[in-house]
Amino acid sequence: MTIPRSALLCTGLPSAPCPEVGPILVTGATGYIGGRLVHELLARDYDVVAMVRRDPEEYRKRWPRLKVVKADALNPETLDGALSGIYAAYYLIHSLHLGQKDFESADLNAAKNFRTAAERQNISRIMYLGGLGDVRTPLSPHLRNRIQVAEELSKGKVPVTVLRAAIIIGSGSASYEIIKNLLMNLPFLALPAWAGTRCQPISVRDVIRYLVGILEKPETAGRSFDIGGPDVESYEMLMKIFAKVLQKKIFFFNIPFITSCRLYGYLASLFTPVPGPLVMSLMAGCKNEVVCFDNSIRDILPFPLISYKEAVVRALTREELDIVYTRWSDSYPRHLPYEVMTLAELDRRPRYSHRYSINTRKSAAALFGVICRLGGQKGWFHTSILWRFRGGLDRIFLGVGTSRGRKSPVRLEMNDVVDFWRVEDIQEDSRLLLRAEMKVPGGAWLEFSIEGEHEEQRRLSVTAFFDTRSLWGTLYWWLLYPFHYIIFYDLLKGIVKRSEG
Repeated sequence: MTIPRSALLCTGLPSAPCPEVGPILVTGATGYIGGRLVHELLARDYDVVAMVRRDPEEYRKRWPRLKVVKADALNPETLDGALSGIYAAYYLIHSLHLGQKDFESADLNAAKNFRTAAERQNISRIMYLGGLGDVRTPLSPHLRNRIQVAEELSKGKVPVTVLRAAIIIGSGSASYEIIKNLLMNLPFLALPAWAGTRCQPISVRDVIRYLVGILEKPETAGRSFDIGGPDVESYEMLMKIFAKVLQKKIFFFNIPFITSCRLYGYLASLFTPVPGPLVMSLMAGCKNEVVCFDNSIRDILPFPLISYKEAVVRALTREELDIVYTRWSDSYPRHLPYEVMTLAELDRRPRYSHRYSINTRKSAAALFGVICRLGGQKGWFHTSILWRFRGGLDRIFLGVGTSRGRKSPVRLEMNDVVDFWRVEDIQEDSRLLLRAEMKVPGGAWLEFSIEGEHEEQRRLSVTAFFDTRSLWGTLYWWLLYPFHYIIFYDLLKGIVKRSEG
């Protein structure tokens, strides 16, 4: 979705655009922060290059003004081409999707590879968004890793500007959706021993302003800054303020013997759309006080900061108005390899497929409009309980589940998430191809197609594709096969019925 100029965040920023410096590389451009940053930089006339790990064609359709390059910081041989001719780079890469066991080493290796490639290509600056945390105290693996990545990037000759932030609040942010869904889904909430720890949250709007501002203020090169909003509160108070904004009465009670962030994070993840590994990694840092000790950034970039309560109200409003531009789910889940094969890239036809079709006199536009509203809160018609049961099993085993929902209830674009699917291809009024991201022993796709130019010949079809070479994959297909008729014909009839409106 293109962000209109009226919704841009950096209007009134106390710095001037300087597009003449040269191309700006944004890593993590498909993520929550990177996706919003790209739009702000383009609006300020910068020559922006987005670095992605997957097929660039997926993103060129979304960002026609943007140059998109394919590279992976964990594969150093791919970086020189991406960094060639670049003036400055935003480093917004993290590997939390890999889970607590693997993300630390992956992040440090990626930072080292990126630093050395940046030196070889003689880029002028690196800008990094890390995490707050008092290094004089034992830090969680996540916070410690953020600091170590900043140190790794700073070891080279290229000046690095580091911004350190606590939790980021905005429509679509992981922290915001964790808090909101816990409050929305539970009539009472047990607060662990560390709920009294102080935190200084910051609005996503202010984060983007700082990221753009440090590019436009050369004096920030080679320096580190703490960034935070105007409020310092305990996690318990943040929950209570959010509940008051929701006008929801919730019974809070303290359980001081709950000290494990990992256990609490796992239990909390069952009531939120955010996957368990990400929730557990984020909550592991809740034992550490995360407040700003250095406010010198305020002297360089003085602008009014958004309060925590206002950030929550803004986020809720944007959800109601259906103008959420990026979401944490834009990033791929941890159990998927970076090089996921698309259906078109398979060198053979998927091993299994099953197609269901019905004839209809409804217009292609009406049918396609209903197809693009599937999933999320509206569900999958009468068999939604079966989809949710499959999603519940996925969440128990730390998958994404159906509760991941969708960014917009009425629109779909390339790479958008629909419950445990992701849009792989979309062709207006004719085709929607979804790729499965639940834990499954193979590759799975769901294709909706509308054929026939005239209503007398119009045919609505749904095809399930499954590619596997394992015994377990074969068993999985045939175990689900008896349910396909019920699920898919219900889907087709539901689409036709709802297209009348």
